[in-house]
Amino acid sequence: MNLILLGPPGAGKGTQAKSICDKFNLCHLSTGDILRNEVTNETELGKQAKDIMDKGELVSNDIILMIIDKFITDNQSKFNGFLFDGFPRSSEQAEMLNKLLNDIKVNINKVILIDVDQSILLDRIMKRKEEEGRLDDSEEVLKSRLEVYHTQTQPLADYYSNLKLLEKVDGNMEIIQVNQAINSILEAA
Repeated sequence: MNLILLGPPGAGKGTQAKSICDKFNLCHLSTGDILRNEVTNETELGKQAKDIMDKGELVSNDIILMIIDKFITDNQSKFNGFLFDGFPRSSEQAEMLNKLLNDIKVNINKVILIDVDQSILLDRIMKRKEEEGRLDDSEEVLKSRLEVYHTQTQPLADYYSNLKLLEKVDGNMEIIQVNQAINSILEAA
């Protein structure tokens, strides 16, 4: 089973990803984590990415896809599938990911969108800031991240809906209820 987890900042994707991966023996494929790991291990791809990041630029989609390809190939036999978190972030990236996955004969089975009201997101972000002390959690940063989410990532819902892969979950519920809703969808798949 291969999944993509979508949702705005503060929707609880990280919390749900851990629970889903544990329950279904999926590998949490966080592109940010993988990229940092490649850089730390000074792999050829990591060196390319580091050169770009050191200049303050964004790593290209091509490099991200090469890293994803390598990660899936290296880990495919260890898990029952992958949960993509943080990628794709745009329709262009989704199309590139689909091509890559088709080439290596891997399919996306479901795309879960955790849908949360903006007022609840703000409450969660402010609570997370207090509890975890995350510097990137503030009302101004959230508004900026939500703007990026709505313009770039939200269209993915339409993209995956057209492919009949999208399932929406009410993310306004408590963590356990959101998890139960996601598990019901995945168990029925």
